[in-house]
Amino acid sequence: MDDGELADRLEQFGLSEKVIDTYLTILELGEAKASQIADAAGVSKRYVYSVSNELEARGFVEVNDHVVPTTIRAQPPTEVIESLSANVAAMRPALEERYTATARDEDRFEVIKSRVTVLKRVSQLLERADSEVELSLPYSLLDEVAPELRAARERGVLVVLIVTGVSPNDDLDLEGIASVVRVWHEPMPTMLAIDSHTGLVAPGEMVARSNSESQAIVFAQPQLGPVIVGSFFGNYWPMAAEAYTASPDPLPATYHNFRHAVLQTTLCKRADVGLSVTARGRMVHTEGPTELHGNVVGIRQGLLEPVNNSFPVENTLVIETEAGTFSVGGPGAFVEDFEAESVTLAPLE
Repeated sequence: MDDGELADRLEQFGLSEKVIDTYLTILELGEAKASQIADAAGVSKRYVYSVSNELEARGFVEVNDHVVPTTIRAQPPTEVIESLSANVAAMRPALEERYTATARDEDRFEVIKSRVTVLKRVSQLLERADSEVELSLPYSLLDEVAPELRAARERGVLVVLIVTGVSPNDDLDLEGIASVVRVWHEPMPTMLAIDSHTGLVAPGEMVARSNSESQAIVFAQPQLGPVIVGSFFGNYWPMAAEAYTASPDPLPATYHNFRHAVLQTTLCKRADVGLSVTARGRMVHTEGPTELHGNVVGIRQGLLEPVNNSFPVENTLVIETEAGTFSVGGPGAFVEDFEAESVTLAPLE
């Protein structure tokens, strides 16, 4: 390493060019008086004294001011490197505390060219699901991802599934595989959305044939997740027929996924179970309470038959409280009175 490259490396530790020249002079002399260093470095003696104090504070040199005249001695390079390494290591906890991991652009999109890899990615993504899954898949391939779907349900994840290539009258094994399943005899793209953030889209022919030249895309962007969810519920869900619904969850229970809370409320209504609801969040259009407590007097939803929402992703609970009747929606609610962050359901006593 030549002097120029060495100087560039030292600059990374906050040393100026002039300070570096002086330090390299001290290294060459080993130990010398300020006047000798000044002459060799082409700087003033006063500057040498000033710089030597800075270098001593960093562990680069030792100033021997107990002798007359004062001498300045370079510390052994091994000790300097150890000191620098220790300082860098000491920064690690503070840096990690402030660090926010973000996916690189190339990690946010992945192009897949084989059916085997598509199914592998679907399984991997299902394992990451924390709150909600929307998936469409040919029934012939359902066994490939069934273990991951069942595991997601056991974690309390809302699983909304469309299986294609079959009809409601077929003998289908759907028990425990999803929260609600619809079937459609027509082919459709394989679509997957995980927690409205990550997902996959593959053309229907790609998963139907092993020799297809089509390609699938895996994405990890919060901007795309809601688009896939909207397409799933808006374009395909209404075309399919309801084939399976899970039993209502044991209550009381708290849901941080609003769509899941609406599904459970609808299942309870089907079973003639009256519910009280506590919704925590904020009023959408006015100042007001951050918590609503009352009885469910209305549901607008499109997850289960009969559907009664006015647009595909509308999910609303109408709650009658002592202060009045309020419509409640989930995160991003704009037509409802209240935006809920969590919903607790309990049977009426």
